[in-house]
Order: sequence, then structure tokens, then C-alpha cells
Amino acid sequence: MSRIGLLPVKVPSGVTVNVAAGRVSVKGPKGQMDRVVEAFTRLEMEGDAVHVRREGESREARARHGLMRADLANMVTGVSQGFERKLVLTGVGYRAAVKGKGISMSLGFSHPVEVPAPQGIEFAVDGTTTVIVRGIDKTKVGQTAANIRRLRPPEPYKGKGIAYSDEKIRRKEGKSGKK
Repeated sequence: MSRIGLLPVKVPSGVTVNVAAGRVSVKGPKGQMDRVVEAFTRLEMEGDAVHVRREGESREARARHGLMRADLANMVTGVSQGFERKLVLTGVGYRAAVKGKGISMSLGFSHPVEVPAPQGIEFAVDGTTTVIVRGIDKTKVGQTAANIRRLRPPEPYKGKGIAYSDEKIRRKEGKSGKK
């Protein structure tokens, strides 16, 4: 029994959910998202909530039940509030600036690193060392932040690199000299 799949998805005011022909469309103040309804599931509107029902008891049906409910909840949250991910640049001379729709970062390479903004994603820079990735699609926001982090992952000795704001970097002790 999927504990996540059984929970109804509350639809806040200002957000509309339309289910038609195997597709679900969610529209809100921040934008609109469409998605195909997973196989083995169906969506039912009841008042101001959407229930995801499972068709069958196979392993795949149980797995897709929770997936469809989680994706629908993320769509509703995305079009009403949006998602954001913060990245912190740590290191001497490491800084970022918004350049057009993308960002330009100095990461200790011989050249600045330019990252264009994918469709539906916007960048902001807080100070010079915090990059904020915003959008309505949770998957795109997370993947874009991961791609930026991959440019210079944090290293364990000095902590230099790009890390998520809530990430804990495990630090290692350096070499110890002869005594």
C-alpha cells in the first residue's frame, strides 16, 4: 500500500487542474505545466483536492501510484510557489554574476565559465558568491543546480568549490609534517 499515493493533493486557490485524455494540466500564477498520466493510475477531482487512484495491484502499479501523486504535488507547488536551489561558491577569487539570461562564474580556471539558462529556469546572484536557481519544474531546477555544482565540486581539504547551501562538506586533515 503506497502511503504517499493515498494522500490527496490539495489544490490552492488560484490553481486549476484539468484532467483530459490521459494528460493532466496544472495552471497557476507562476505558469503552466502538462504531464502524461502514468499507466495504471487515474486522477479524480473531489472538491479542492485531486486523488490518485491505482488500477491493479501489480508491483508496477504500486510504484507508479506514488510517483504520479508526488509528481502532481510538485506540479501544484511549482505553479503556485515555485522552487529554488541555492549554491555557494567557496574559494579565493570565486564569484558569479548574472550575464543576460545566464550566469558567468570565475572558478579558478584560466577563463570565466558561462552557463546559459535552460527554458523555464532563471538565475539570480546574491552578493557575489551565492547563485540561486529558480523555476516551476522541480526536476529542472535540481538538474540545473547539479550541473552547475559539477563544474567545480567541493574538495575535502580546504572546502573550495561549489556546494549546495545546506550541504555539509566532510573535511579531511591535510598532511602532517615530521615532529
